[in-house]
Amino acid sequence: MKLNHTLPPKTAPIALALVIGMTGGLGFSLMGLPLPWMLGAMFASFLAVIAKVPLHGPGALRPYVMPVIGVMLGAGFDTQTFSHLQEWAFSLIGLIIYIAVAAAVVVPLYIKIGRLDPVTAFFSAMPGGLNEMTIIGGELGGDEKRIILSHAARIVVTVSFIAVYFRLVLGYDVASAAVNSGTEVAFDFKAGAILLSCAVLGWILGKALKLPAAPLLGPLILSAIAHMTGISHSAPPPILVICSQIILGTMMGCRFMGAPSKLIVETLVLSAIATTVMLAMSLGFAVALHSMFGQTTQQVLLAYAPGGLTEMSLVAIAMNGDVAYIALHHLARIVILIAIAPSILSGLAMRLTR
Repeated sequence: MKLNHTLPPKTAPIALALVIGMTGGLGFSLMGLPLPWMLGAMFASFLAVIAKVPLHGPGALRPYVMPVIGVMLGAGFDTQTFSHLQEWAFSLIGLIIYIAVAAAVVVPLYIKIGRLDPVTAFFSAMPGGLNEMTIIGGELGGDEKRIILSHAARIVVTVSFIAVYFRLVLGYDVASAAVNSGTEVAFDFKAGAILLSCAVLGWILGKALKLPAAPLLGPLILSAIAHMTGISHSAPPPILVICSQIILGTMMGCRFMGAPSKLIVETLVLSAIATTVMLAMSLGFAVALHSMFGQTTQQVLLAYAPGGLTEMSLVAIAMNGDVAYIALHHLARIVILIAIAPSILSGLAMRLTR
């Protein structure tokens, strides 16, 4: 009897995507560019998608990658973290105002310039989490493909701009710090067992509690608790972090796969305009209010920037920022938008339609 050694249909395209992503990350790293492993993988895979290379995004690996990132982000918490919650209250109130102002400015931009229907425009414009906004927007009659492309483009533009801005304008070394963070503490069997437990149990807990971005948020919470209580002082090994960033970047670049080139270009241009407006607003809030919040301009900019929780937290680690402050704001924004999306946002969209 002959054994069939042929690979599953998607294995080769996934492997090719990861090889391209790894090559891009290595190239960015050798050139000393910001966040090289994630941005390099993202741009390399995106260019391959545009060139019609037969790829398949490694989305199946996402549930296994997110816990690693979550545990790493949780390592940015310490015993002093929540003693600052009262100080952060004004900043969180400012975030709510920022969301309202951003919606008032950016949603009409999507409707008038992008000529999108109001529902699609609302859920394309609001940075409330790619998966969450796509699912809710689709259920309310929005164009899911445009929503997901808009959010993918928003994250690409935000991460690229923020990383370059912090490296070239502010002079932060965002090339290696996100990999080396936390590695000054010896990583032994006990440390590995604690972090592995945080990853596995956090994943299970996140799914059971139906948390947004459960594979990321559950491990982040348990890792944060472990570090705040002094049970752990370690972060995942650099090689795991590098591999996770390559996979994450490759997934981001491959999100555009299968979309017509014209739609990709239109979405990128529209999202670039909208994201630039939101980033300018984030910077304006940061410059005007950072002293009131007791934070630096850079901290508030990262907390308010319309990027993803994962990506902005990685930048925060790279600039040795307060990961807890920044991650809390991005989580709060996601929760707020998920809470109001089915009611307030959809109601406003329907009113605009009428």
